[in-house]
Amino acid sequence: MLAWRGLRRSDSGRTRIAVNVRLAPPEAVADLPIDHFDGLDTYDDLPRDGRCVRDMWF
Repeated sequence: MLAWRGLRRSDSGRTRIAVNVRLAPPEAVADLPIDHFDGLDTYDDLPRDGRCVRDMWF
């Protein structure tokens, strides 16, 4: 699966999406920021730590 999109919008009008960037060429996704979230209890967004895909892959 390359991407997933939620069926419903949140109360704020946002739609959740997920993309499998491992299927893209590394140079195309190297500068994407990493977003973390609490996927266990609340699904709340956690603060960014400044890392990009490049920092985790290369």
